[in-house]
Amino acid sequence: MKYLPFFDQIESITVYDDLTQFLGVNDDGVVDITYPDVVKAAGHSCATVAGAYLVAKEGLKALYTDTLPQRGGIKVEIKKAPLEDNAGVVGSVISLITGATKDYGFGGIPTGKFNRRDLLFFEANIEADVCFTRLDTGAKVCVNYKPGKVVNPMAILKSAISPDATQEDKDSFGQRFQAMVKEVFDNTDKVIEVIKWKNW
Repeated sequence: MKYLPFFDQIESITVYDDLTQFLGVNDDGVVDITYPDVVKAAGHSCATVAGAYLVAKEGLKALYTDTLPQRGGIKVEIKKAPLEDNAGVVGSVISLITGATKDYGFGGIPTGKFNRRDLLFFEANIEADVCFTRLDTGAKVCVNYKPGKVVNPMAILKSAISPDATQEDKDSFGQRFQAMVKEVFDNTDKVIEVIKWKNW
């Protein structure tokens, strides 16, 4: 798959997946997830997909300070409903990274181990955009994503689809849109806010 060079400059997310190790996919359970991986899963690259990737990356960094994030060992809460502001896309990206699903994921082996269901929740009663909770320790981190601080995706989109859009506006849309996505990644410290839970 061909994609823009800046995709390879985005830091990957490394997790430990005991199911991967148990089933013999590799011998150490270490899984690297890249931005191109989530782009393939989502079918596109936009501010929402980029934001979900950053929310997971920065949230898991804060939640697991001295060890790899445990894929399948994290509860994910999303404040919005799946159809609200494309929160379903956010959930899909974060599910890929954390292994957390609603009722459609792997149910585990007969002993109950490796269950991935009932770990992803929408319309959660939280004060942030997304919260991550470790199942082993109960430690919790919440993350806010504010792309509007640096970009305006809708303005770029409208510039290409409005009735008065020029051919140049239409031809340059993809390039301008992905430049906007790069701007999000280049300003991670401005668009991402990580909050450690008060009782941690």
